[in-house]
Amino acid sequence: MKRVKNFFHRIWTLIFISWIGIISCSSPRDTSGIEVIYAPKSEKAPTEGSPGMIWIAGGEFTMGALNHDDQAREDERPAHQVIIDGFWMDATEVTNQQFQEFVDATGYITTAEVKPKWEDIKKQLPPDTPKPADSVLIAASMVFSPVATENLYDWSQWWSWVGGASWRNPQGPISSIEDQLNHPVVQVSWDDAQAYLVWAGKRLPTEAEWEFAARGGMKDKIYPWGNNNNISVYGNTWQGKFPEHNSLEDGFFTTAPVKSYQPNGYGLFDMAGNVWEWTADWYSVSYYEECAARGVIKNPLGALKSFDPRQPYMPQRAQRGGSFLCNDSYCSSYRASARMHSSPDTGQDHLGFRGVMTQQMWEYLRSKI
Repeated sequence: MKRVKNFFHRIWTLIFISWIGIISCSSPRDTSGIEVIYAPKSEKAPTEGSPGMIWIAGGEFTMGALNHDDQAREDERPAHQVIIDGFWMDATEVTNQQFQEFVDATGYITTAEVKPKWEDIKKQLPPDTPKPADSVLIAASMVFSPVATENLYDWSQWWSWVGGASWRNPQGPISSIEDQLNHPVVQVSWDDAQAYLVWAGKRLPTEAEWEFAARGGMKDKIYPWGNNNNISVYGNTWQGKFPEHNSLEDGFFTTAPVKSYQPNGYGLFDMAGNVWEWTADWYSVSYYEECAARGVIKNPLGALKSFDPRQPYMPQRAQRGGSFLCNDSYCSSYRASARMHSSPDTGQDHLGFRGVMTQQMWEYLRSKI
C-alpha cells in the first residue's frame, strides 16, 4: 500500500511520496488558452436510465491536447481521434452518503483503514530500498497541509502521511464527514472505488469516456464549460497563493458539496475541480503515441500495462478532472485533457470517483430489481 511520510527522516518522506506517486496538480503552468476539436454525434437517448445518471450520447472527438497547447503536459500528446459509444454517467461524484450506504450494507473496509504490509510495499520500490520504521507502517492516508514555499516542484512539502486518515476522517482523526454527507467521498483507493461500483452495478469510466463527457458536447473548447477561464463558476479550486494561503473566496478549503457549481453542457457536475476522479485505465506516458499511430480508435480501454519512467516499479491508474488544489498560478489540471496518476491503493483527501454504465448494464441491473 503505497502511501507514506516519515516524520523523522527527510529521506523517507521523499522515497515514500515518490513511491505512491502523488502529485497534487503537477508543475507550474502558464494560463494561455488552447483549442480542442470535438465533434459530437447525434444519438437518441434511451427513455429510461439509472437514477442520478446522465445519458452521454456517443460520438467522435479529438482526445488529448493539440500541438499548440502550451499548458498541456507531454502525456496529453499527441491528440488522436476516438469514437465513443453512448453510456450513462453519474451526474456527480460519489458522495459520502452513498459510500456510507455501501459500507453499511457490506461491511467493507477501505485500503486506508488497513495497516500496510512491507512485503507488499517493497515490490513497487527500487531494489534494496530499506524498510521504513514501524511507526510509518500504520493505517493512514495522505493529507494536504498548507506550506510557505517558492519551490512548486517539490510536492512532498505539502503532503503528510496522517495516521487515522480515511474516508470517515479525511484530514485525520480531528476531522469528520458528519456534516459533509453531500460532499464527494475521498481517501478512497482505486480498489475501493471498484468495490463500490461492483456493488452499485456500475464501473469506472475509461479515460476516453471521461474526457468525452467532460467536454459537454462542445467543439473547440479547453474547459468543460468553454474557453473562458471563469473556473470559480464551474469548479472548486484554490484561491490565493498555492500552497501557502487559500483566501477561501468560494468558502471551501477542501471539498465542496456536489452540485455547488454549474454543470457542463451534459448536466454533469464537478468535471473540473473539487476532487480528482479515478478512471479504469492503466496510466502510460506513451499511450497517446500508440493511439495516434493506430488511426481512429473506437471505445479504447487504455494501455495494456502501466508505464511511468519516473516510477518504473509502480503500477498506476489514470485520474481526471483536477481538484480543490488546482490554481492558475500553479497548474491548470481542470482542463478536459489533463491527466494525473497514482498507484491503485493510494488514497488522498482530494481524490474520489464517479461511475458509468452502458445501457445494456442498466437493462441487466433493472431486470434483477
